[in-house]
Amino acid sequence: MVSASPPPGSPRRTAARARIGGRPTTIRSLATYVPPRLLTNADLERMVETSDEWILQRTGIRERHIVDAGMATSDLGREAAVKAIERAGLTPDDIGLIIVGTVTPDMFFPSTACLIQDKIGARHAWGFDLSAACSAFTYALTAASQMVATGAHEHALVIGADVMSSIIDYSDRSTCVLFGDGAGAVVVSAAQDGDGVIVDFEHEIDGSGGPALCMPAGGSAKPSSHESINGRLHYVKQDGPTVFKFAVRKTEEIARRVLDRNGIGPEDLDLFVSHQANRRIILSATEKLGIDPGKVIINIERFGNTTAATIPLALNDAVCSGRLKKGDLVLLASVGAGFTVGAVLLRWGF
Repeated sequence: MVSASPPPGSPRRTAARARIGGRPTTIRSLATYVPPRLLTNADLERMVETSDEWILQRTGIRERHIVDAGMATSDLGREAAVKAIERAGLTPDDIGLIIVGTVTPDMFFPSTACLIQDKIGARHAWGFDLSAACSAFTYALTAASQMVATGAHEHALVIGADVMSSIIDYSDRSTCVLFGDGAGAVVVSAAQDGDGVIVDFEHEIDGSGGPALCMPAGGSAKPSSHESINGRLHYVKQDGPTVFKFAVRKTEEIARRVLDRNGIGPEDLDLFVSHQANRRIILSATEKLGIDPGKVIINIERFGNTTAATIPLALNDAVCSGRLKKGDLVLLASVGAGFTVGAVLLRWGF
């Protein structure tokens, strides 16, 4: 990976760009899990001043899955991980690395990766959590691919999982309508002849946008206190218009950068999978990119924004519906709190 210098006047922005080096890697399997309990727009109408029509028009969301009390991110991640490993034809002992993308870890420490490693019995794996909010899956996928490409590991487990309901203020109608809970996992392995491959990636951050989407308290800057709890500072806070504009602009920019570098036009893609934050964001960005709407997967209607889990959930829907097949050229893109931005270009392998 090569670090690129930030443009003049943008000292806070950093970028990383590189073609995948070393041996080729592939997504060998995919699995997802969402808790069974639903929170519908009708339910939210009874909780805050909102309406199904308003939510659907502004976000594209009808319902989202919510955990029952006592279910943590590691529990969701375990369900997806076990299925992904089984579908890859492997056992937990074959996994050498676990990367968990999450903004809702079970606790500050130990990491959720440690908890999942123990729950699935991956005795030979090491791992860590990766905090990039809605870009966590693309970031984790890239990190795992690079580790496998070097030959350090044969198989890596990438999990995107979040229990967003644990940090959502259900008296705040501007945020409580947006988020749901879920998990997705993939096994990244060394590619063999005939496999799909992870082709390229592009990531960047712009920390100046941090205050626009954050959870203000609970860390070292504002430790938990009566004041922070009374101020409801342990919940997601969002400047919606700022996030919306940044997400549309950066989804287009990051996608175009990867496509241009690889000599690929929007018409060459078989599927575009954007982070599922808002239907209008996805449609606006893809229109600017010139991608055929028929090549765009949108499933936010059923899941809401599950943060690190949205892209694997969308990929799973594409596979199950027959819209994603072996050999298809796929572009993943994400924008999240931080701000974080990511894109991964790949040939689907199964």
